[in-house]
Amino acid sequence: MTTIKDSVHDHIEVEGVAADLLDTPPVQRLRRIKQLGTVALVYPSANHTRFEHSLGVFHLADRALDHLGIAGQRADRVRAAAVLHDVGHSPYSHNVEGVVARRTGKEHDDVDELVTEGRVAAVLDDHDIDPEEVAALIRGDGELAQLVAGELDVDRMDYLVRDAHHTGVPYGTIDHGRLVRELTFIDGDLVLDEGNVQTAESLLLARALMNPTVYSHHVARISKSMLRRGTEALLNTTEIDAEQLRRMDDHELSVALRTHDASREFGRRLAERDLYKRAVWAEMGDVSDALLDADHDEIREFEREVAEDAGVDSDAVILDVPGKPSMRESTTGVLVGGEVRRLDEQSTLVRALQVAQREQWRLGVYAPEPHLEAVGHAAERVLGLETDGALISDVNTPGRYASLTEFE
Repeated sequence: MTTIKDSVHDHIEVEGVAADLLDTPPVQRLRRIKQLGTVALVYPSANHTRFEHSLGVFHLADRALDHLGIAGQRADRVRAAAVLHDVGHSPYSHNVEGVVARRTGKEHDDVDELVTEGRVAAVLDDHDIDPEEVAALIRGDGELAQLVAGELDVDRMDYLVRDAHHTGVPYGTIDHGRLVRELTFIDGDLVLDEGNVQTAESLLLARALMNPTVYSHHVARISKSMLRRGTEALLNTTEIDAEQLRRMDDHELSVALRTHDASREFGRRLAERDLYKRAVWAEMGDVSDALLDADHDEIREFEREVAEDAGVDSDAVILDVPGKPSMRESTTGVLVGGEVRRLDEQSTLVRALQVAQREQWRLGVYAPEPHLEAVGHAAERVLGLETDGALISDVNTPGRYASLTEFE
């Protein structure tokens, strides 16, 4: 048995297949993948890695399995999946996942070639575990997959607490010990046992508070958008393909960006934190359905039109259109009076959080500081934003959007 000191869970005991998997190259690579990608440009201490997080997910999965009375090979498959669940991540975690997925058709949970071949497969075989079954659990297939890839999974229980700890914000604190203890299976669905509506609400409340403060902080969004644009330029103009890039770590991608002509400026700006600023920051009500539903190619065309209208280079305009608000965890099942009910049907608080999530949504148009005014006015014309003529306003004014130079 190996005991590892963890910043969140204190001492984590690892043995068996999980301990052997830790020293495989795909898992060790996670030491070089930041958990929060570009959020470290907002919160300097947010340098924790996918490796630490994977240890935490294993720890919580192990406790959940003990509580649920699941043992033997079934439990070992879940423990293996917990350790391996993030090995498919691209560099900078989710930040460039969309760029890679458009070119490969693979998301971060498509890990078959990493799990069913090479060192990982050999370790699993040594423990009489079928690598295909572990890969299926990571994809979310099967009843026990809900523990590592479901609405109540231990993945989000760990990352909320870990991300709050390393950023220093007080919003991600949840009682993960109680959450793990109260898990139960009802008719094949993983739910929270009787008397745990508030426990489930706490998970969604933590997520709702962490989103605008950490995950969707505007500086994190700007830097993520710049990273994506630079990565696209790298793939479009060099011999590096998306499959190669998918297996890079953060350092390798950063170096590649700074050493190729088409991506060099984005790489330099990210390395020096010389970031674009917000030319537009628009609420959902100000944005047309056509823009909300635009795909990647349509967004790139909008960017070119805005740049042409503003008289700037096309690389000087980035349009950031987040997906429509969703709260997957709201479908969590909770046992109430002996009946399993969806949390969003049971909880007034969750319905309020869904409204708040919509109100927090923002479209962003980003540009280098010297071009903010020109790009902001051009975006208003080209994108048809409903602004009642108010282009420049205070960022806190409801119903309006801002062209900002004074805010980071």
